[in-house]
Amino acid sequence: MTRLVITPLAENDIEEIGDYIAKDNPNRAVSFIAELRGQCRKLALSPQAYRLRHELGNDVRASVYGNYMIFFNYDEKDVRILRILHSARNLPAQFDP
Repeated sequence: MTRLVITPLAENDIEEIGDYIAKDNPNRAVSFIAELRGQCRKLALSPQAYRLRHELGNDVRASVYGNYMIFFNYDEKDVRILRILHSARNLPAQFDP
C-alpha cells in the first residue's frame, strides 16, 4: 500500500488555508481542511490518474479541489504532497528552487 506523506511545506499551506477561512467562518475552516486532507488520501489511491505538471518540476502532478491545487509526486512506496496552493497564485514562482 502506498504511504501518504505530507511535507512540512504542505502542512504549512494547510494551516494557512485554515487560518484564512477561519477569519470568516471557523466551522467551515475545520470542515474544509478535513475535506482537503480527504482529497489527499484519495489521490494516494491512484496517483497516476492525475495530470503531470512538467512546468513545475520533474514528476510533479496536480489535483484540483475547489479553488485549490494539490501538488504531489510519487514512487512505488510514497505519495508526497508537496504544496497546496490557491489556483490564482503564480504557481511557477512557488516551485522555483
